[in-house]
Amino acid sequence: QVQLVESGGGLVQPGGSLRLSCAASGIIFSIYSMGWYRQAPVKQRELVATISSGNIINYADSVKGRFTISRDNAKNTVYLQMNSLKPEDTAIYYCLAQKFLSPDYWGQGTQVTVSS
Repeated sequence: QVQLVESGGGLVQPGGSLRLSCAASGIIFSIYSMGWYRQAPVKQRELVATISSGNIINYADSVKGRFTISRDNAKNTVYLQMNSLKPEDTAIYYCLAQKFLSPDYWGQGTQVTVSS
């Protein structure tokens, strides 16, 4: 049974930082591309950042220079370090595991709220 469990969300003031974690089980983590997506109220889910099995990284333009994605294959965990947070970063953040010719696996999401 595949499980992706996100943690680290919460309420933070503008300009603050949070670090999200996504712990995976039930998959061979090292061969999966991992990603973070987010969905704000009444908006579509959007890509935030991805990291491939070979550590090729991609960011949405809106988070470049502020967010950093990383992975620890020994811990089956992907991270999202979020700095200089803005109110428009408020959303539910989801973790995604992808591999060619395999189903996509999503986590349950973690709420991030940026507000003073």
